[in-house]
Amino acid sequence: TKQLLMSYHEVPQNIVRAVVQSNETRQDFIAEQVVRLKPKIVGVHRLVMKIGSDNFRSSSILGVIERIKLKSIEVIIYEPLLNQPEFFDMRIVNDLEVFKCEADLIIANRLTPELASVTAKVYSRDIFRVN
Repeated sequence: TKQLLMSYHEVPQNIVRAVVQSNETRQDFIAEQVVRLKPKIVGVHRLVMKIGSDNFRSSSILGVIERIKLKSIEVIIYEPLLNQPEFFDMRIVNDLEVFKCEADLIIANRLTPELASVTAKVYSRDIFRVN
């Protein structure tokens, strides 16, 4: 939507602008809720937003992460598709058990069975609860 807004900057496009603003408002809201819980380390379970996707560079969770990091909270990432030690100055932890132990709070787009043992510290807006 941001690209669409930029591409048609000379054309009236209130709906596209509203979508972009809505996404930013949602990212602010999620980050504020996470920060209120006062975690020392926030874990992000998967950067990809959809099952089977490998697109994490334009993931909306990156906006939430930016906002959390501005509050001087450490963020770690569990993303098996990344074979590198860091991603945008965040440590990658590809051992799921280590990740679950280190994170005080885990942000997850989807509540997957692999997070069942730590649901008490998972923040997700997933209403479907994938089993």
